[in-house]
Amino acid sequence: MKKTTMRRKMMFAMLSASLLCAAPFAGAQEIQERTIRTGHLLNKDHPVSKGTQKFAEIVAAKTGGKIKVKEFPSSQLGSEIQQQSALQGGTQEMITMATSTLAGIVKEFGLLDFPFIVSNEKEADMLLDGPVGRKLFDKLPAHGLVGLAYWENGFRNVTNSKRPITRPEDLDGLKIRVMPNPVYLEAFKAVKANPVPLAFGELFTALETKAVDAQENPYAIIVSNKFNEVQKYLSITNHTYNAFAVVLSKKFWDKLSPTEQKILQEAAIEARDYERQISRAASAKALGELKTGGMAINEFPKTEVVRMRQQIKPVVDKFAASYDPELVRTFNTELDKIHGK
Repeated sequence: MKKTTMRRKMMFAMLSASLLCAAPFAGAQEIQERTIRTGHLLNKDHPVSKGTQKFAEIVAAKTGGKIKVKEFPSSQLGSEIQQQSALQGGTQEMITMATSTLAGIVKEFGLLDFPFIVSNEKEADMLLDGPVGRKLFDKLPAHGLVGLAYWENGFRNVTNSKRPITRPEDLDGLKIRVMPNPVYLEAFKAVKANPVPLAFGELFTALETKAVDAQENPYAIIVSNKFNEVQKYLSITNHTYNAFAVVLSKKFWDKLSPTEQKILQEAAIEARDYERQISRAASAKALGELKTGGMAINEFPKTEVVRMRQQIKPVVDKFAASYDPELVRTFNTELDKIHGK
């Protein structure tokens, strides 16, 4: 009896050991040697670059080093539109890009560019990580792209070389660089500014040579790209919250095994939480540097926010009427929940 029991225990131990050895091997068979080339427009000191490095570390750890992520920062692979086209054609695997640029192929991404829809990062996270963010990503595969996660760019603020912006009228006639995005163009036209769509890589020179008077970006981008060296005034408008989308080529995505897809999805979300954390710390640090660096900084009063919102409302209504009605309803419902209505 004792010998039989001992034999059973030994057989169970051997079976358990063989299963433990087989499990990772089965998973490993679903992971192939791959290189993901990922691009973005920002410098290596920006939170997006650090988030990309974290993503690469997570992917390497989860795949035993089989899938490598190679970063191309600072517009090395071209503008966002050029990289987006490369993803659609299958010649580039990944990009971290402004959601505003995606509005060029899925116009409903313009919902996220409506001014003053969220007032803090918590509200932004709820909007992006909830049904609105998911429904927007659901529209990408039809255009050859797959969205994995939303990372942070932050609240956008206006810098210029002319004057402080303390009311909407101060934007009158100001030649301001904006992303090539219809909502941005129309919104700034509504307050009588002169919006100029310009590739990000050309912006510093345009500011330095006075080809444009102004630009609008989060603090960390202003510091990282030294816009403060060629701009005198910073007006804290917080007019829009801008997110980045981590996007893959659908042609590349479709080549991946379910295991590989799951790993990349999980890694993008883990890196998202890290990137948001360091982005918010970098934003506070950057504002401090801009204050001590000599820029003339002013707050945009809340009373003027109300006035500016009213001036831009016809633009918002116009675009909302042209979007998918179901998605607009979801958007408005989620905003009501976020704002406690």
